[in-house]
Amino acid sequence: MEELAGLLRIRVKKGINLARRDSLSSDPFVVITMGTQKLKGRTVENNCNPEWNEELTLALKHPNEHVILIVYDKDTFTSHDKMGDAQIDIKPFLEVHKLGLQELPDGTVIKRVLPTKENCLSEESRIVYHNGKIVQDMILVLRNVECGEVEIQLEWIEIPGGRGL
Repeated sequence: MEELAGLLRIRVKKGINLARRDSLSSDPFVVITMGTQKLKGRTVENNCNPEWNEELTLALKHPNEHVILIVYDKDTFTSHDKMGDAQIDIKPFLEVHKLGLQELPDGTVIKRVLPTKENCLSEESRIVYHNGKIVQDMILVLRNVECGEVEIQLEWIEIPGGRGL
């Protein structure tokens, strides 16, 4: 069995101006994949600006694996409609964790990540020290759709006896 590096907790906060896939609105939910792992969030009915506020946790074995977020519109009698996707660039976040920073003043900005064509960020994302943890808030622009963004937060969880990053 492969040894884990740690756990990546993704707080899926909310969707912003998501595409309408039903006649009046959509019933969006999020799926996050990394390698063979696939996690599904809860559905918020009739809302193109859903507030999910839920945590999905991935077991990280290979730091170079792609993390993909896909938003779907739940349909009862037909297949779910895709409402866009985004690749979550976790490399800058993992690089900061390798530094082993601890006990910084709360709110300290450790690194700023600027939007590029590759990282799906809608605006600058900051990696900060908050409540004894290093977190990264980001707003992702969804691809392959006419509109929509998803706000998330990354957090790293060490595993006692894990190999680390």
